[in-house]
Amino acid sequence: MELNKSIIASLENKCILVTGSTGFLAKLFVEKILRTQPNVKTLYLLIRATDAASATRRLHDEVTSKEIFKVIKETYGDKFNSFMSEKLIPVAGDTSLENLGIGDAKMREKIFRDVDVVVNFAATTKFNERYDFALGTNTLGPKNILDFSKKCVKLEMLLHVSTAYVCGEKAGLILEDPYKMGETLNRIKTVLDIEMEKKVIEQKLEELRAKQLSKKEETKAMKELGLESGARMFGWPNVYVFTKAMGEMPIGQWRENLPIVIIRPTIVTSTIKEPFPGWVESVKTVDSYFVGFVQGKIASFLGKSKTIMDVIPGDMVVNATIAAMLAHEDQPNSRFMIIYQVGSSNRKPMYCSMIKDYAYNHFVNNPLMSKNGEPIKVVKPYHFTSTNSLQRYTDLKYNLPLKGLRLAYAILRHDDGGFCNDMERQLKFVTKLAKLNEPYLVFREGTFDDSNTEKLRISVKSNVKEENIFYFDPESINWDNYFMNIHLPGLMTYVLNN
Repeated sequence: MELNKSIIASLENKCILVTGSTGFLAKLFVEKILRTQPNVKTLYLLIRATDAASATRRLHDEVTSKEIFKVIKETYGDKFNSFMSEKLIPVAGDTSLENLGIGDAKMREKIFRDVDVVVNFAATTKFNERYDFALGTNTLGPKNILDFSKKCVKLEMLLHVSTAYVCGEKAGLILEDPYKMGETLNRIKTVLDIEMEKKVIEQKLEELRAKQLSKKEETKAMKELGLESGARMFGWPNVYVFTKAMGEMPIGQWRENLPIVIIRPTIVTSTIKEPFPGWVESVKTVDSYFVGFVQGKIASFLGKSKTIMDVIPGDMVVNATIAAMLAHEDQPNSRFMIIYQVGSSNRKPMYCSMIKDYAYNHFVNNPLMSKNGEPIKVVKPYHFTSTNSLQRYTDLKYNLPLKGLRLAYAILRHDDGGFCNDMERQLKFVTKLAKLNEPYLVFREGTFDDSNTEKLRISVKSNVKEENIFYFDPESINWDNYFMNIHLPGLMTYVLNN
């Protein structure tokens, strides 16, 4: 694997199909390519929509109108819209369907003829997603994309964006190894059969609909099915990472002669540098703690102080993705499959306790304003090193007094004004947050091997002119500066104050 020529030059006249185009990383990917190489030929953007008109509207509303494109907009001025229309072609479709749900036959054939690279960003990232939705997008989607890619006559590779947490809760050094079809993480030799999981889902849906349950009840049942009968049965902590792990399996099994690159980022956070520092679009894994804290919903922190937490800025992930895409462009039909884990734990680790300190130190001086225009006061959080100690504290401090308060109001026949319900909601929020994020933020004992990624970094650095354009070395990150001066201000600006 060598980058023998300029990355920017290699992007010229490239035709790329991008799935999951309305997502955070996909937008960063599209923006970076357009900004650094305006002579890219075409970016086909697959957008979940019923027709071309709907896809075009979503392209405008959810992609090109976003703040992330402001640098390109400033560059082109009045010609921005015409430039974007020339380079970006919205394609109505759905990765969970055969032929990616592209009903326009002429468009389908044009893509088959034109595309050089397929990049799959499509995913549902909710930890507690419905099993049917998660399986459709995260597992069946990659297989459909693989089948579609094989029909592209001049395709150089399929690049699939996964997650480093397909490893589940493994400890130690987690290698850049592929998953074999049917592989599981539990100690029992249970065979994981994707087709059987599809049947389990179909049967469950039939049962639920025969009972004429409400949509809310159906959703709850499908989430429970994915967690208990799916993820946990086979050794994964939640439906998201379980279905993403399954999504890698058919790619490896049925790739035939198609070159495959799999990118496994860790916890993705706001941009550190480009197109400007601090851009983030929604609440990511680590941000759920920051948001709960600044909103006054969380007054505690759960985690061992020296547990390594692996985060990586979004622009670094995209730079690694582009570099990996072009490092292998001259190897068609070589039948290779290579995995790049893109994170920080093995090069520039940060620790869980740092998150607590960043939250308090930033928000005590930069509070969020309430609906009444008053600053929301934050207090130094209690620190718990186990879920049991947190539960004991919660029971003694809140649950038992809350039960007594409810009883007192009942005896006096007074209305509590919703106070007890509000308190109960906050307790449920904290408990749910702890359970969802425990595998990622709390007790991880593993670090992610990035040997392949390091070789890629070295290759990029050999081109002195471009090493500062396609940067993704975590050793360059100053975590204090990044969180205090970039990430948290960005979270406030682009998410909390919108």
